[in-house]
Amino acid sequence: MNIITNPDSTQQQQLLERPQQERAHVDAAVKDIIKEVRDNGDLALISYAATFDKATLTSLQVTDAEIQAAAATVPAYLKAAIHTAYDNIYKFHKACYTIDYPVVETMPGITCWRKSLPIQNVGLYIPGGSAPLFSTVLMLAIPAKIAGNKKVVLCSPTDASGNINPVVLYTANLCGVKEIYKAGGAQAIAAMTYGTYSIPAVDKIFGPGNAYVTRAKELAQQQGVAIDMPAGPSEVLIIADETANPDFVAADLLAQAEHGPDSQVILLTDSAVLAQAVNVALDVQLSSLSRKRTAQQAIENSKTIVLNDIATCIAWSDVYAPEHLIINTANADEIANQIQIAGSIFIGAYTCESLGDYASGTNHTLPTYGYARNYSGVSVDSFVNKVTYQKATAQGIQNLGPAVEKMATAEGLDAHKNAVSVRLKTLEINE
Repeated sequence: MNIITNPDSTQQQQLLERPQQERAHVDAAVKDIIKEVRDNGDLALISYAATFDKATLTSLQVTDAEIQAAAATVPAYLKAAIHTAYDNIYKFHKACYTIDYPVVETMPGITCWRKSLPIQNVGLYIPGGSAPLFSTVLMLAIPAKIAGNKKVVLCSPTDASGNINPVVLYTANLCGVKEIYKAGGAQAIAAMTYGTYSIPAVDKIFGPGNAYVTRAKELAQQQGVAIDMPAGPSEVLIIADETANPDFVAADLLAQAEHGPDSQVILLTDSAVLAQAVNVALDVQLSSLSRKRTAQQAIENSKTIVLNDIATCIAWSDVYAPEHLIINTANADEIANQIQIAGSIFIGAYTCESLGDYASGTNHTLPTYGYARNYSGVSVDSFVNKVTYQKATAQGIQNLGPAVEKMATAEGLDAHKNAVSVRLKTLEINE
């Protein structure tokens, strides 16, 4: 990786700039896909499956027989690993979820409270291609299961034989997802936005994807369908000092880099010696990776920045707002408590990002491209609406009503005032 030593503050924005995404071509292509799906429904999806996946489909919904056949092909050791991840993810997300909140009496006779109600219909998008993300099924379907959504729809592209990855099907079935459809890319997002004969429209769409999927989700928002969060290429930032093992740091950088050539990895350190050692380790480890070319492209577009001290590294990290932040320093716990902005934080030499990506319990669907400044990662809360309630007794409206009458009058909203006044007059008459 390119090493930049002791840059001044005027270079910060340029050095932390993320790769720019090509949008003009993507935007036009996605709008064409959406129109085709909206106009022709299932026929468009079947046509796109032939074009993009080289698959000949006669129907879109995955049958129970296909799910059972897929499960039979998943090795026992992988099933065991998936169950371990399932248990940890379920345990963490269940513990973090609050259904009912305390009832608060804001003044005598006025009570307010909040309750979590499940979004009725949600859609999960699981990418296919060279790296089918069955782990993302766990990260999305488990919170949905805990939330109790009425309908959970899952879309994923097929291979040339017309089959969704068997591990994706096995994991979806494990999580209780029953409606699984053979649809990928922007066309799957369009189907879940507008609905087709086979695929129902949903209220909120979750899941990662390429630039086309991301743009389709953005356009879905304009049609009143919510999405989990804006997204860009995946990223990791590592803060490391001289005590860090360069092999560990290099491995963590490459683990992120292999996602795609547009993934960004950044190392912030106060040690020039470590920076050089990490570059040596990168060369060694790259040679044995199955996705060497992809990781190499990402590494070439990434950088190591050597700063004066770890405090400066912390400040630069907060400016970058990383999706994943790994802290590999002697006092990692102390530094973690100083961080103000990140999607997910991995503390200490042995806490590699891979643990959170798969099975520690936290969610790997996280805000990228600087959105960690104002978005949180997916949780059960993402699958529910927080509904507020209030109740006034006769005493309550007598206590609070006069204040509301004055405020409504001051805003010139006479009908608002009258809604209170008619009740107060009725109570006076009945006294």
